[in-house]
Amino acid sequence: MKPAFTGCSLIVALGLMPSSVCAQKKGDAALWLTTPDKSALFERQKTVLHFAKSATPNPVIDVDDKQKFQPIDGFGYALTGGSAQHMIRMDAAKRAALIKELFADDGNNIGVSYLRVSIGASDLNDHVFSYDDLPPGETDKEMSRFSLDPDRADVIPILKEILAVNPKIEILGSPWSAPAWMKTNNNVKGGKLKPEYYDAYARYFVKYIQGMKAEGIRIDAITIQNEPLNEKNTPSLPMLSADQDVFIKSHLGPAFHAAGIDTKIVLYDHNCDHPEYATAILDDPEAAKYVDGSGFHLYGGKIDAMSGVHNSHPGKNLYFTEQMVTGSIEGRPTANVAAPVRRLIIGATRNWSRNVILWNLAADPKNNPHTDNGGCTMCQGAITIDGNTVSRNVAYYAIAHAAKFVRPGSVRISSNDLDTLPNVAFQTPDKKTVLIVVNGAQAPQTFHIRYRAKLITPTLAPGAVGTYIW
Repeated sequence: MKPAFTGCSLIVALGLMPSSVCAQKKGDAALWLTTPDKSALFERQKTVLHFAKSATPNPVIDVDDKQKFQPIDGFGYALTGGSAQHMIRMDAAKRAALIKELFADDGNNIGVSYLRVSIGASDLNDHVFSYDDLPPGETDKEMSRFSLDPDRADVIPILKEILAVNPKIEILGSPWSAPAWMKTNNNVKGGKLKPEYYDAYARYFVKYIQGMKAEGIRIDAITIQNEPLNEKNTPSLPMLSADQDVFIKSHLGPAFHAAGIDTKIVLYDHNCDHPEYATAILDDPEAAKYVDGSGFHLYGGKIDAMSGVHNSHPGKNLYFTEQMVTGSIEGRPTANVAAPVRRLIIGATRNWSRNVILWNLAADPKNNPHTDNGGCTMCQGAITIDGNTVSRNVAYYAIAHAAKFVRPGSVRISSNDLDTLPNVAFQTPDKKTVLIVVNGAQAPQTFHIRYRAKLITPTLAPGAVGTYIW
């Protein structure tokens, strides 16, 4: 990997260089750049951009920090069981260095600030499990046999090492299936949750959150079911909107309230092609009072469906909870980082999402592990781990362009979105401005960034991604 940053004139307040080494002048903007030819891979450019009043006839991105939109919780990945398995098998020193690179935000580190974990196994585990698996014919409505032991081999210890580097990281938990004994088909794949086990399944969530808390791991939010309209994964659990509505208002919401749990409840957690799934539940005040917001993927539909949900229920939050991004960097002549930045980082946040989570953090060179008969065989990680060797893929750089600088507590601010210069702007907690821009044209583009009546005039190569900070 090339050093992520070179040169000087860096914003000292972000902790990227000591003031003795570098001091950025007021009125200057720094640029971190990725180009398709890989001449720059999330690298700080030596040239500093100076704000001035003069202008030439070029396209203008107007950034207005007086117009504020949604707060930002963070950017990151799914820490699947497979991801944790690869990481726990690394030598301790190599793993520590990797975790620092991923989750610290100083120096060359990329500052991942949000993680998704599976509640039980996902399809990127090497085997299927829940936290209350029983012999055929047995039930456990009181969750007396609930145990987090399946995650103690990898997910829990890796999370603890991550929390040691970033104690404030947000964690979202999502189940792929309820325990098989709760389901109509007594199987980890497909079936439905039996209504007589709704209370038991609510206790399952309570036990999970309490058990993780006892390990020192706070679960900030949960979704009720990963991809509730998908029965093809192993594991999976189809759940219609009407069923999720009843589960929330009559079982899960009251169970959280009774247990004093403040973990956010996020509904849906599936594609943008069925926003009505979310709005139907939010239309029910008895369910909506327990719900923080809705989660979306983008394997189907259009990202602006999220804005439609926001417009109908502006008091509820939106989250972008999953999207697979593939593309290797090493051994390839080009790197298309612009596409996922444009579609997901820019697309989701301009449509009210408080976060962006990509699928998934790590796999091996053969995209293992995954479950049989319904596990994803093409799910590449943001990083590829081969023993102690780590390579960084397109998803790594796409998240880096936002995560390092748009820290939790940032707020999206106004910027006009040009067809060939898609962009999104943020104000950080320390009052810095961050603008992420993609050159979507087939030729280099020189343009202006206008802020408080002054301009800088950068040029981006075709397909390049620039993160500007001032």
